[in-house]
Amino acid sequence: MVYAFSTVLVATIAFVSANNLLFLVSAAMIAVLGVSGFVSKLGLAGLEIDILLPDHISARRKVRGGVRLRNLKHWFSSFSIQFQGTPGSGVDTSVYFPVVPSGATAQEPVDLSFPSRGRYTERTFELRTRFPFGFADRRESVTIHHEIIVYPCLDPQQGFEELLGSISGELESQQRGRGYDFYRVRPYEMSESVRHLDWKATAHTGSLQVREFARDEDQRVMIYLDLNCPLEQSAWFEAAVDCSAFLAYRLNLRGARVRFRTSEFDVSLPHDGDIHTILNYLALVTCRAASRVGASEGPDDEGCVNIVFTGDPARLVQQGWKAGEHSRILGPNAFSHDDAR
Repeated sequence: MVYAFSTVLVATIAFVSANNLLFLVSAAMIAVLGVSGFVSKLGLAGLEIDILLPDHISARRKVRGGVRLRNLKHWFSSFSIQFQGTPGSGVDTSVYFPVVPSGATAQEPVDLSFPSRGRYTERTFELRTRFPFGFADRRESVTIHHEIIVYPCLDPQQGFEELLGSISGELESQQRGRGYDFYRVRPYEMSESVRHLDWKATAHTGSLQVREFARDEDQRVMIYLDLNCPLEQSAWFEAAVDCSAFLAYRLNLRGARVRFRTSEFDVSLPHDGDIHTILNYLALVTCRAASRVGASEGPDDEGCVNIVFTGDPARLVQQGWKAGEHSRILGPNAFSHDDAR
């Protein structure tokens, strides 16, 4: 604004005084404004954005990703580019690129965080620059169409750790052994712990071998999520989804056999898939009216610990689910008060 005011002032004095030197100065100042707008627009043109994402993302947890900026122009570099996300894009910080040479690619790390679970198919980002003279802040919006599945929040919330602790205690009380019965020697797989390496077998075969132990058959937990939930209990349903994901994830890490059930979904780990099969389902599941939910089935495995999430405990009790020593029915007040059921 100061520069524009100065330009108008010099042009006015030039017209009033008919001074040729002031006309030249005024023309130069106007030309600088024109060049600034053209160069800044040219700097933002021909830029391609690519967001690098980890394989698995959970809600409300910061993960490390990256932003890749490619300059498709073959004869002009882009200078002083600032990248930032809009609300809901998963990027809440800005990244600065001093220069992106023509035909080159620049990459910078960025923190990603999504507020809620679900499917994200469209995200909008913004490129900004004040190059070359800082007269104006030019912006361009870029929309990326790419499907992302965000898992429920896997961080502990109120009551989650206490529930997990009680389940772990019951599993330990049921456990007859420690799972140290030798089962077989097999090839080492990536990301496995090295403490089970069998060095004699490794030296004999020339490749890494691990000792595998028999899994304790008593460490079984079934998590049942009732989809019949009225809309006024949608906040509780989201908490139940988060708790289901938290329990399934943490119990799977501890080596317990986990089975997750709804009226339309039934997966046992590790036979029917891995933990991401359950988390992917929980990322997209929604509560539904009774008319849209299939008939719920009662418990069909008496040898496991049952954890039932329902908005209507009395209805599930009538269907055969009973709270007891190794079973819990968690109702609408489960995460705000101590649930007696």
